[in-house]
Amino acid sequence: MDDFNKNVFVNCPFDEDYREILLAIVFTLKSMDLHPRLSLERVDSAETRIDKIVGLIRESKYGIHDISRMVAKNHNETFRMNMPFELGIDYGCQKLNGEPWSSKQILILDTERFRFQKAISDLSGCDIKSHNDDGFIATKVVRNWFNALLSIRIPSGNNIWQKYNDFQAYLYDELIENDGHTDVEEVEIIEIIQHMNFWFEAKAS
Repeated sequence: MDDFNKNVFVNCPFDEDYREILLAIVFTLKSMDLHPRLSLERVDSAETRIDKIVGLIRESKYGIHDISRMVAKNHNETFRMNMPFELGIDYGCQKLNGEPWSSKQILILDTERFRFQKAISDLSGCDIKSHNDDGFIATKVVRNWFNALLSIRIPSGNNIWQKYNDFQAYLYDELIENDGHTDVEEVEIIEIIQHMNFWFEAKAS
């Protein structure tokens, strides 16, 4: 629990279509010296997925929950409810536990701001933020939300996005030129996050 006040549980899709938004969100958090926590980081095969999720939620003061994949894309396709389910766990952790969990803060994202009302009417009245399936918009939304919460000076969304583009150029050189990968898009997300750590450490030194 030592890092509770800096941990951010990121509950979002891991599919290819969402990859750019996820990496932009993670980079934005790291640029503010926050610690993004994803279920991908816990690789103990003996630990059930739901236990991993609960553990990360309990360790994190902040939660970012993207419910944009709760709507099926194709006819007869099953709705994907993992993200709303994990949002419910985080909400329950905030409301039903004492300190430090009662101080938790939750950001809910969707593609469109009011689309969620058709699926989860209980969220009516909540301030849902939209990213329009765009990494740049997601960067600004996440940055602006934390700027309203934290009493620290935070670079603008435009500034963070420019740094993210600089990181992508660095990443290509590291993965393709140095590590021998043939396609950046085929590299696991957790490995790219490791390279983010290296990049930020180099900038800080």
